[in-house]
Amino acid sequence: MSADSPNKVFKSELQDMYSAEQQILNALEEMSEEVENEELREAFSQHREQTQGQIDRLEQVFEKVGMEPEADECKAIGGLIEEHEEFTQKDPSTSELEVFDNVSAQKVEHYEIASYGSLAKLADQLGMDDAGDLLHETLEEEEQTLNKLVNLANDYDYSQLQGEA
Repeated sequence: MSADSPNKVFKSELQDMYSAEQQILNALEEMSEEVENEELREAFSQHREQTQGQIDRLEQVFEKVGMEPEADECKAIGGLIEEHEEFTQKDPSTSELEVFDNVSAQKVEHYEIASYGSLAKLADQLGMDDAGDLLHETLEEEEQTLNKLVNLANDYDYSQLQGEA
């Protein structure tokens, strides 16, 4: 592995997450509008605001490491959004859609946690302390968001889904 390889990986992952967060921002707006459960709607709305802050923070990371903010299409998040679009075309009930949206959001959070964890570790290893601090901050937010979504799923009344199959 060349001495420049960790920097290439960091740059690639940073651009991937910049794309991911932009895609997530748009998806969260749609998801918050299509659910009726107030707690879930509020969670999506809050996460949308948080995502905008994370985009701003990523732009700070780009600046700290001397790069122009540039997105490299995140196909993983694009695939999850495509799954959502395909599910909504099946004309699900509101309760089915709410459960699906929560599951989808949890998948996104797991992806973000893995990505930000790796980015933060790379930044630390490369001596990019300021960038690493910003990435660790976002990682903590993603972990908190996942916990909130899991708690909402645990509290959900799944009996609403009976007879809807």
